[in-house]
Amino acid sequence: MRRMEDNQSAESAAPAATTRRPRLRHAVAHAAKGGAASFRSRLRAGETGSLPVVLVLATVWIIFQSLNTNFLSPRNLSNLSVDIVGTGLIAVGIVFVLLIGELDLSVGSISGLAAAVFAVLNVNNGVPEWLALILAVLTGSAAGAVQGFSCAKTRVPAFVVSLAGLLTWNGLMLYILGTSGTINLAENGFLADLTSYYFTNDAVAYSLAALAAGSVFLVSYLDLRRRTAANMPHRSLSEIAVRTGALAVVAFASAYLLNRFQGLPLALLIFLVVVTGLDILLRRTHYGRQVYALGGGVEAARRASLNVTGVQTAVLAVSGTMAAVGGLFLASRITSVSQSSGSGVLLLNAVAAAVIGGTSLFGGRGTTWSAVLGMLVIQSIASGMAITDTPTAIQFVITGGVLFAAVLIDALTRRSQEAHGRA
Repeated sequence: MRRMEDNQSAESAAPAATTRRPRLRHAVAHAAKGGAASFRSRLRAGETGSLPVVLVLATVWIIFQSLNTNFLSPRNLSNLSVDIVGTGLIAVGIVFVLLIGELDLSVGSISGLAAAVFAVLNVNNGVPEWLALILAVLTGSAAGAVQGFSCAKTRVPAFVVSLAGLLTWNGLMLYILGTSGTINLAENGFLADLTSYYFTNDAVAYSLAALAAGSVFLVSYLDLRRRTAANMPHRSLSEIAVRTGALAVVAFASAYLLNRFQGLPLALLIFLVVVTGLDILLRRTHYGRQVYALGGGVEAARRASLNVTGVQTAVLAVSGTMAAVGGLFLASRITSVSQSSGSGVLLLNAVAAAVIGGTSLFGGRGTTWSAVLGMLVIQSIASGMAITDTPTAIQFVITGGVLFAAVLIDALTRRSQEAHGRA
């Protein structure tokens, strides 16, 4: 009797399962169709988003993986995730400056100055690491704020003021370092741990991946409810679910690869937290809306009673702060500070990362995640070149070509948006 009841329950459950499957497939197909239509609409309006840089990144990875199978190995990808942090943090600060239609040329010098301040205070004068770290970051903030206030009051373009700052802060760094030239940092100190510590417990990386996917779904769902209540255009729930699922696949795959080497790097965790926090600051706060508004036109912002002086000062201060933090991470990576800190192609890579990632040179368009994507492209090219023993000159040529393509796409996008009345 019980066996007959079990068979009947199984037979009744089977149709329910078979009806759920078509519903799920229908929901996925509907979400894909709606997403494709929305994507085509944005393309026609010149809103390409992060698609170009994602395609470039995928192409770079495919090419170098075909040349050397170790490129996408867990070890190389883990090293890549740490290598992008220092310059990537500086590029995030550059995004803020580009959003208001300006350019900060002093970030390299400020990063070297902050590293020098930390090294002299901690190593030469015995100041505790935590205090030296805070003072070094405040040095970058002060340098950026001085430049921002000068730009706002004199109305001189930021690239001119920051060009003077590039020379000034570099000279101050050389003065602080003195004749010693190079200062080695403690290899077991807190600063060195920033780029050498890994969370070896697999649960940490997987928990971060789950938190990221869950947070994206929650924010998207709350945005859906707000837009529905206000009768505004919005994504469907099924489309949100599909997008969240795609993000979850990428996040958990990344966590799996990192756990196959040494686990989640502390540097990468800090980088993602900072980028997320600054993204919220830009897109969810009154200050962020002021930054985007200023990028739409200074005179229009002044007539709208926007505090232009305050916003410009704050933006350059953020840039200086991120330059200082990035400089400390770069010093942590090599556990030393020298007279060459902050020089070389650091400035060019930081600016290129922001632009390649999709931040507009004309202001008003871009996010902090633009710097992450752009930095991934640049560092992937550098890592691939190193693995395949390709000359550095070729790396510069390829990076320059990618940067030119990004600028060209930016110009064409702006022209298309103007034609559709969106710029």
